[in-house]
Amino acid sequence: MELIANHNPIEMIQDASKVSNRPISSFIEANTQKVTLEHLKNDCVIPVFSKDNESTISHYQFIDKAQEVVQKLFPDMEIKQPNIRVSHVIKGRIPSAVGKPAKELLPHEKTIYYERCAFLIELPSVKEIVNGNELNLSIGGVRSYNQENLYSKKSLEKFKVFIGFKNRVCTNLCISTDGFSNDIRIGSILDMEQRMEQLFQGYDKERHIGAMKRLSNYKLSERQFAHFIGKLRMYPHMDKMEQREVFPVALNDSQISNVVKEYYVGQNFSRETDGSINLWNLYNMFTEANKSSYIDNNLERNVNAFELVNNMGISMENNTSNWLLSN
Repeated sequence: MELIANHNPIEMIQDASKVSNRPISSFIEANTQKVTLEHLKNDCVIPVFSKDNESTISHYQFIDKAQEVVQKLFPDMEIKQPNIRVSHVIKGRIPSAVGKPAKELLPHEKTIYYERCAFLIELPSVKEIVNGNELNLSIGGVRSYNQENLYSKKSLEKFKVFIGFKNRVCTNLCISTDGFSNDIRIGSILDMEQRMEQLFQGYDKERHIGAMKRLSNYKLSERQFAHFIGKLRMYPHMDKMEQREVFPVALNDSQISNVVKEYYVGQNFSRETDGSINLWNLYNMFTEANKSSYIDNNLERNVNAFELVNNMGISMENNTSNWLLSN
């Protein structure tokens, strides 16, 4: 084929004013709810490792430490308050409310924490323009208690942290491999500062921006796009050995269907009048579809979207074979 260059947590919250109204668009959606840092600090209990009753690192501690590191590394920059999304509420009650019907529980008798939490801190003064879209430097992370063995003794706890950009047009995240760490393991929150600083200082912003800008130089025809979508849908059904020989695809089938829908009716990144679509728009259709991913696998899929589309751009630039585009 010729390549052409060119669950509902609101009811458990004791003070409804601490939950923000859902915006038109967020950096992650799925089944998440936006909450405040104050709510996480004051209204949520902290899970423990059951065999030794040692405390886990709370969502509040994680986000608060990230704020501290950002302020340290970017002292003269405008830094927005964290945008926090949570999901999978875990409900409980205080001992004196044992046996009491749920509908009769008073606010102070309820306990709550969230199994999964994601946050985003924007630095709006650090901005770039890519294909006419304004991107703001952003830092964030994810914590999922479902990835910890809370039935054991205290062990190193897992966190995910990233630095990249948020597209202001659609709030899509733009994250590359060197700006993402999906397996930070620490024993205390004091260990987090060093790990964050290493990631943030090692991030090559100019290289990332350059790669995203190059995406708009290449495009797929309508026929190539259809062929590409077909290959994406073939990937989950391929033999495991075959999958290891090609570039991996992280989006699921329903998300790929959303990419096709956006190709036709998307407000910001749909096809051109001749049916073609450039790789920057294709990439943003991927990251838009990824917003439906749960917190615990959202960042990995976001990074995969960039690497997959960027890999296609490199193939087009160098006129090399790519299984997603070849016949």
